Amino acid sequence: MIELGLADGSLIDELMELTAQSIGQLEIQEHFNIVKEIGRGKYGKVLLVTHRFRGTPMALKVMPKASTKLQGFLREYCISLHLSCHPCIVGLFGIAFQSKEHYCFAQELVIGRDLFAVIKPKVGIPESSVKRCVLQISSALEFIHSHGLVHRDVKPENILLLDTHCRQVKLADFGLAQKRGTLIRFITGTLPYMAPELCSVALLDNQKEVTVPPLSVEPSLDTWAFAVVIFCILTGYFPWERCMDSDSFYQEFADWCESKKKVYVEDDIPPLWRRFTPEAMEMFSLLLAPDAVQRSSAGAVRAYVEKDWLRKDNGSQLL
Repeated sequence: MIELGLADGSLIDELMELTAQSIGQLEIQEHFNIVKEIGRGKYGKVLLVTHRFRGTPMALKVMPKASTKLQGFLREYCISLHLSCHPCIVGLFGIAFQSKEHYCFAQELVIGRDLFAVIKPKVGIPESSVKRCVLQISSALEFIHSHGLVHRDVKPENILLLDTHCRQVKLADFGLAQKRGTLIRFITGTLPYMAPELCSVALLDNQKEVTVPPLSVEPSLDTWAFAVVIFCILTGYFPWERCMDSDSFYQEFADWCESKKKVYVEDDIPPLWRRFTPEAMEMFSLLLAPDAVQRSSAGAVRAYVEKDWLRKDNGSQLL
């Protein structure tokens, strides 16, 4: 019997090896009726399909072989399958196959929009909805991390809503997920959700190599991204463009964190953050500690959900 709770992620290697040996060859239209395309990205596309024999509606992720390595496909599928029993993670059907030109696997069909689609620019979404979403995603992240894995792509586009009030949400897309401790030598480009230690290995503007040591993939990368998502959905804008010294918005926040002031003084808070309560700022300082070693886990948010996060005297937060 295989132990499913291995905290070092080693089960994924076994699942990948078994799947590689058993993956079947078939053409999509032999077994599925294609209804429509429901998503597209660099990876390929997602099709709404129904199973020809069972009639079951599914979301079929289709990845071109020309731009997808078999190992990458197997990793995403096996990690997704391994974690899909959690209620706040998109489920899988255990169906994976290859066609002449594609690798494919079938996911639970989530009818609804992603979180990004419901964020009102410069307004955000109601605090009550944010907290419902945050509790569910923190649970999903703790589950992922307890299995020795890191999502690495936590952002609103990968949080799917089953209703508009965030009563049920699901974390999706494990295309970048890795085992904890995997080394990253470099990445190309940056996003606002990327932690400062990840931005430090980014190749920027004609750089051919990075000069820092490889970065170990750790849960703290997800915690940082999760906290940036919380900021975005509360406010409707990003706190910064990238977590580097050249970004003044990031540098202001990092300086505030490192000043370690014992008393909350509004004038000391960076302007973009002054709509938050002292309790919310305490939460953000834990989740967004610039030093990854000092960063709290995603579950730290639970201690703050009963507190107000947005100041009552800030008219801009009223919805």
